[in-house]
Amino acid sequence: MLGVRLSLLIGPTLPLPVTPDVAEAVQSVSVTQSDEGRSGFQIALQVGRAGPTDLLDYRLLMNPLLAPFNRVILTVLFEAMPQVLIDGIITNRQFSPGAQPGTGLLTLTGEDVSVMMDLEKKRSNYMAMSEPLIALKIIGSYAQYGLIPLIIPPAAIDQPLPIDRTPVHTGTDLEQLKAIGERFGHVFYIEPGPAPGTNFAYWGPPKRAGLPQRALSVNMGPETNVESINFTYNGLAPTIVNDSVQDKDLNITVPVITFASTRLPPLSLMPALPMQLPNVRKTLLEKGSGLTLAQAYARAQGITDKSVDGVATAQGELDAQRYGGVLKPRGIVGVRGVGFTHDGLYYVKSVTHSISHGQYKQKFSLAREGTGPLTPAVIP
Repeated sequence: MLGVRLSLLIGPTLPLPVTPDVAEAVQSVSVTQSDEGRSGFQIALQVGRAGPTDLLDYRLLMNPLLAPFNRVILTVLFEAMPQVLIDGIITNRQFSPGAQPGTGLLTLTGEDVSVMMDLEKKRSNYMAMSEPLIALKIIGSYAQYGLIPLIIPPAAIDQPLPIDRTPVHTGTDLEQLKAIGERFGHVFYIEPGPAPGTNFAYWGPPKRAGLPQRALSVNMGPETNVESINFTYNGLAPTIVNDSVQDKDLNITVPVITFASTRLPPLSLMPALPMQLPNVRKTLLEKGSGLTLAQAYARAQGITDKSVDGVATAQGELDAQRYGGVLKPRGIVGVRGVGFTHDGLYYVKSVTHSISHGQYKQKFSLAREGTGPLTPAVIP
């Protein structure tokens, strides 16, 4: 009954609702949310010149709110339920004057607030700090963007001793967060909300726990809410580590071998590992020297876990009105109506929201470690 309404807040530090002239000029909005890399947005505004106030230039082009590095918060009100789509920073501005009066187009492009972590390269040292503490320290230095740290420690933590070593890094803070996460197959992303102006800064394994979202239904008559979907199975993705390292503390050579993924909870009945053995890739630890046995196993397991995340994937598009809600990335969702092999629960890797007058589409990307559902039926 209430439909979909878009709320746009812009400001230098504390975004406020835009003025009526800016709100009326919005033609379309696109937001991409992903569990890897930065999320982004694009806002298209129709511009024109009318009256004496526009003699010098287009009014919207002179509006200071639409300048680069202003903060933007996009919230969609779906059936009276607000959902923050993105909290980001304007990084790019494009303008096309158009061939007819009033047909100019101003396009604002930006990324989530983690882009501010990627502006300055520096040399940093973290004395007596393990990877979770490093992530906590970096995130805490960006509190002005409403970041709330959500750190999930890996199974094995190697606490560095100052008399032994001091972790150092040369690069941006965002590069550091990604580098220390890759050692354990972890991801880092900014999740906006739940209230405008606040963000969860997540560093940890992909979130596969929790209640599934409303199911994606295919070929189910009036229950169908997916307009298109296609599935891919990559048999070359599963990778195990088969190597050996010389423990720097014990000074002995020990084997380092992985057999299966430790991602929990499992999402498929027939995971690629171990179902494909022995037809899987085998690799070595690229930086295995100078590690303890615990460090080597943690990094080897991270390689294997990361490799199976994209074995079985799906890409598709749905109409938000028929779906009856906002599909969220970084969680799980059920798929039904496509047969035993592809039905079941999936991890939602990314969602692209495309909103314009009278239309709200969502393109999605799903992934899991194998085929077949774990349960006989998918909850609608």
